[in-house]
Formats: sequence, structure tokens, C-alpha cells
Amino acid sequence: MPLYEYVCEADGTVLELMRPMSQADAPVDDPAGKGRTFVRKMSTFAAKGGPSGGGGHIHSGGCCPCGKNAGGCGMN
Repeated sequence: MPLYEYVCEADGTVLELMRPMSQADAPVDDPAGKGRTFVRKMSTFAAKGGPSGGGGHIHSGGCCPCGKNAGGCGMN
């Protein structure tokens, strides 16, 4: 099940909820009972990888994202 973030635009409180995709935009009850309204926040997903598990370069095509030719940065 996906994890979604919801924000209260009045005070900036952010909630994280695991919900089915079919309920992603369904209303969210205020957990504090204050009657606040929460809207779904656009979130980003990032993953780190590489031989050591740390963040490395992701190579695609003939050049490296760092701007050097493939193999030029020593990360491949």
C-alpha cells in the first residue's frame, strides 16, 4: 500500500497515511479532532544505490549526469 502525505494548509501540520490508491484523495479525518482540513501533498521518492549502498551516479546513455563522458568521472 502506498504512503501518502497530507498537509493542513492552515497550520502546516503534515500527516503520513498508508492508504489504497483508490483512497488517495479521500478526505482525511483530523487526528487531533480540531476540524482541520488536510489535502494531499505532492511527494517525491528517492533511492540510493551503488556498490557500497551509498549515493552514486546513475548512468544512462553515453554520458554521465556529472557532465563528463561515460567513464570520465570514475564512478562507472
